[in-house]
Amino acid sequence: MEKATNPVRAVETTIEVLEALKELHTASITELADHLDLTKGTVHNHISTLEQHRFVVKENSEYKLSLRFLIFGEYVRNNNLLHHIGKPEVQKLANETGEIVHLSTEEHGLSMKLRKVHGEQAIGEQFHVVKLQRPDYLHYTATGKATLAFLPRTRVERIIDEYGLEKMTENTITDRSTLFDELAKTRKRGFSLNDQEEVEGVRAVGAPVRDQTGRVLGSVSVSGPISRMQGKRFREVLPETVKNTTNVIEANVNMTESISTLRME
Repeated sequence: MEKATNPVRAVETTIEVLEALKELHTASITELADHLDLTKGTVHNHISTLEQHRFVVKENSEYKLSLRFLIFGEYVRNNNLLHHIGKPEVQKLANETGEIVHLSTEEHGLSMKLRKVHGEQAIGEQFHVVKLQRPDYLHYTATGKATLAFLPRTRVERIIDEYGLEKMTENTITDRSTLFDELAKTRKRGFSLNDQEEVEGVRAVGAPVRDQTGRVLGSVSVSGPISRMQGKRFREVLPETVKNTTNVIEANVNMTESISTLRME
C-alpha cells in the first residue's frame, strides 16, 4: 500500500479515535485518552467534531460509533459489482451445501467479506459475525488463498512483507516458500483448500472469481466441520460445486461489463 507523502496528522488522530471506539465499544473521554496516549483536550476536540457530524453518539458520559456508518457500509457494498452479482449465487450455494458460504474480495492486501450466508447445517454463527466486522489476512483462509493464487507474484510478496504470515493453528502456512508452493497448486487445480489453518476442526474450499482479462475480483468459499468436510466431498465434490458457482458469477460479471462497454460505444 502506497503511503501518503504528507499525511495529515489531525485526520490520522480522528481515525485512531474511531478505531478505538470500535475496539472499546463505548468509552469516555478519559478512557479514550488513556487508550490512545493522547491528552483529554485533544480527544475531546476530535470526539466533539465527530458528534457534531453525527458519526458518534454520546450516552451519559460515554461515546460510541453511530449508525451513520451503516449508511456508508451499505452504500459501498451495494455499489460493489461482485457483491451485486454474487449475492444470489452464494445464497444458492449455501442452500445446496448446507454450510457457511463467504463471498470475499481483496483490498489493501487484506480479505474483506462482502457476503456471508448460513446454510441449514452451518456452525459457528457468532464467530462468522465477528469475522464480518474485521478484515482477515489472506494466507490462512480458502477465500484468501484462492485470491492470492491469481494475484501477480510481486503483489503477493508485498502483502507478505507488510502483514507477515501469522500463525493461527498448527496447520497454518507460515513459511513463504511453502505458501507459494500451495498457491501454485491452487492455480493448477482451480480451487483452494483450508485444512484447519484458521480454526482447529474446520475446513474450507474456495475458488476465485475472475474477469475477462483474468484479473481476480474476489473469491467464494464453503466451510464446515471436518466431520462433514472430508474424503471425496472435501477434495472433489465441494471443489466442483464451488467452481460451478464462481463460473456463473464470472459469466454474469463479464456480460454486465460487456453491456457497459456497448453502451459507451
